[in-house]
Amino acid sequence: MIVAAFSTKPYDCEFLTRASAGTGIAWRWFESRLDAETARLAEGAAAVNCFVNDDLSATVLERLHGLGTRLVTLRCAGFNQVDLPAAARLGIPVVRVPEYSPHAVAEHAVGLVLMLDRRLHKAFNRVREGNFSLDGLLGFDLHGRTVGVVGTGRIGGRFAAIMLGFGCRVLAHDPYPDAELAGRGAAFVPLADLLRESDIVSLHCPLTPATRHLVNADTIALMKPGVMLVNTSRGGLVDTPAVIAALKTGRIGLLGLDVYEEEADLFFEDKSGSIIADDVFARLLTFPNVVVTAHQAFFTRDALEAIAAQTVRNLVHFQRGEPLEAVVGA
Repeated sequence: MIVAAFSTKPYDCEFLTRASAGTGIAWRWFESRLDAETARLAEGAAAVNCFVNDDLSATVLERLHGLGTRLVTLRCAGFNQVDLPAAARLGIPVVRVPEYSPHAVAEHAVGLVLMLDRRLHKAFNRVREGNFSLDGLLGFDLHGRTVGVVGTGRIGGRFAAIMLGFGCRVLAHDPYPDAELAGRGAAFVPLADLLRESDIVSLHCPLTPATRHLVNADTIALMKPGVMLVNTSRGGLVDTPAVIAALKTGRIGLLGLDVYEEEADLFFEDKSGSIIADDVFARLLTFPNVVVTAHQAFFTRDALEAIAAQTVRNLVHFQRGEPLEAVVGA
């Protein structure tokens, strides 16, 4: 079976090739993102394999269907990039990888919290330049601080558990409260209460029409002055211009991002020799109290192995006419 894989990097090819050995899957690797123009590259492929910034709108899905594609596999948990009604109308199942490694993303979020709190990014650069002054590096104890966790699925729940281990007071918000997490000490509260009381707010909810720009001028106004905000979920959860305005006033005191709403033209590419044309993103990088990583949170060996294994498992099931796992919308 031929599978056209888009937005691939050498590590994707390595892990997927290893996982599919002996299965009869023939990969076609494309570094380019899937969109209306590049969809033609999938001609003759029974399935496509895509990532977070690929375009799976109705137009693209219709073109893929006309070229012979009968299955969409995602190398990610999120599926906001897919027009699911169009996929259903065309009879194209969409499968994802919902459990590749909640630990990877949760631990990266904790890493951002620690880096921002203790100014580790600034300390690293200082020492390399021979500056051993501690001025401007003053942090705070996490123990006893209030941490708000928005979304307590697999990743958010793991992040909350880690923060409880630090001795933090954890407030959580989720449409489906986790009884086990509550039993460990997390308090499930309305979102407004979480925002008002938290010293640190970490986003772990999916991007849906209801959560787009969840962090906006109005919700930021509810937050404590000097709050730390961390987002390792989806860039569209945050209204970036509103966050920049809050950074300028000090309402947001520390910001850690692993995702960005307009990241598709930036992340996963080497732009070091180019001028960044995105003025909003460039403005973010001017703040000394902001740390941005380039959608790196998922990037562990364990996660890549799990992503490859789940992807190949679904492709093999599809080849054999067997039920698929992790079907979106099923």
